[in-house]
Amino acid sequence: MDSASAFAAVALCAVASDGVLAPQEVSALRRALEYRRPYRGMSEHQMGTLVDGLLRQLRDGGAIALVSEAAAALDHNQCLTAFALAADLIHADRSVVPQEKDYLRGLSDSLQLTREETERILTVMDVLYRDVLGCG
Repeated sequence: MDSASAFAAVALCAVASDGVLAPQEVSALRRALEYRRPYRGMSEHQMGTLVDGLLRQLRDGGAIALVSEAAAALDHNQCLTAFALAADLIHADRSVVPQEKDYLRGLSDSLQLTREETERILTVMDVLYRDVLGCG
């Protein structure tokens, strides 16, 4: 697996970590990737092929196997950013369910992030998605 596929795989597993992969989540994943290199240079067809292939791997082998393969293809900086993107995608609906928390814990371990790195990223997500302007 190359690093582009690995990075996308981590994000895909994040949006699927609650056990449901809604079409809106796949769209959010694609939007999150499309401004990054090398995805921004991909055609709609190429991006679709990438996501479809990763979905097939996810269905056939499961998230643990896909994340393990992805982790082996990423360097440490890529792992940090992949984890941050996964956390961002999970927090985006402002409702983090236990399966998603479990996924992030396992992902942190698979990517060999330190506890401090993991906590720093998750703290930023909590601040970013805090409802500070809510009425009531």
